[in-house]
Amino acid sequence: MLSRVAESLYWMQRYRERAENTARLIEASLHLNVDAPGDDQAQWHPVVATTGDQELFEKLYGQATEDNVLRFLTFEEKNPNSILNCILNSRENARSIRPIITSEMWNELNATHVLVQRKAMEGRIPGRDFYDFIRKSCQLFTGIMDTTLSHNEAWHFGRLGNLVERADQTSRILDVKYFILLPTPEYVGTAYDDIQWTALLKSVSALEMYRRVRNSVQHIHVVEFLILNREFPRSIYSCLFRAEQSLRHILQNETSGCQGYRQTAALCNKLTSIGIAEIIGAGLHEFLDDIQARIIEINASITADFFAMRPIITVPSLQQTTIES
Repeated sequence: MLSRVAESLYWMQRYRERAENTARLIEASLHLNVDAPGDDQAQWHPVVATTGDQELFEKLYGQATEDNVLRFLTFEEKNPNSILNCILNSRENARSIRPIITSEMWNELNATHVLVQRKAMEGRIPGRDFYDFIRKSCQLFTGIMDTTLSHNEAWHFGRLGNLVERADQTSRILDVKYFILLPTPEYVGTAYDDIQWTALLKSVSALEMYRRVRNSVQHIHVVEFLILNREFPRSIYSCLFRAEQSLRHILQNETSGCQGYRQTAALCNKLTSIGIAEIIGAGLHEFLDDIQARIIEINASITADFFAMRPIITVPSLQQTTIES
């Protein structure tokens, strides 16, 4: 497979997953604003901080009001991580590999792009139904890819981008939200405490699955579920474990020459051997910061291993990659 094709598949899914996560975060924040209304700045500032674009937001908008944050995260052309730009970039990557993906995949992504562009041109902040549409459309796209695209190298590169992005987003949401929601003594066990941590679970669609394993919403159990749970598909461990599987498939089990695989496997092993008490004891922020730094390293290694204009010697299918790729 040409390296440019693999890279387009990878980023097509990373951008799509990023748009979905932004829509999820906005939806959960809108619900929280109804259940536990409060100061705009306290409510919406963490949302911007979660995305990592706080400096750009403050430069463009200043105060973190609801309208400003929604406009910035949804339609702001200067924000590279806005839903508008993520959908556009995902579509552009898909357009460059039309012969590789299926017509059903292209039609779904293109239809989403057209709707987002139309909403952006209206100049109004959309209602909740828009974010619900984005989330469902992105989920539908992944389902279409899973059921119409052969599970070969192309599918695994797309899946890899999806999982790397999802692990990164879950770590960022948990890092910022934990700091903001870390319970003070007077709130522990109260309805307010439950509402806040429930909103965090909703932002990653984890509430129902969490309640299958825990009867009450407690911060330490929420953190454990979103980092270490082996069955929930949006937990950090689950994402990285499946990313490791996709890398092994792409490499045809010849993993020794791939730095990205070694880094992913090492991070999975770390999460397998550590417990929640050890994570909290060492400092959750420091732990999640390390996770995010390692994911950045994994992405850089994947780029060097597969997308740079050179082959990986141990992988026969990539040995024919030329400078033209």
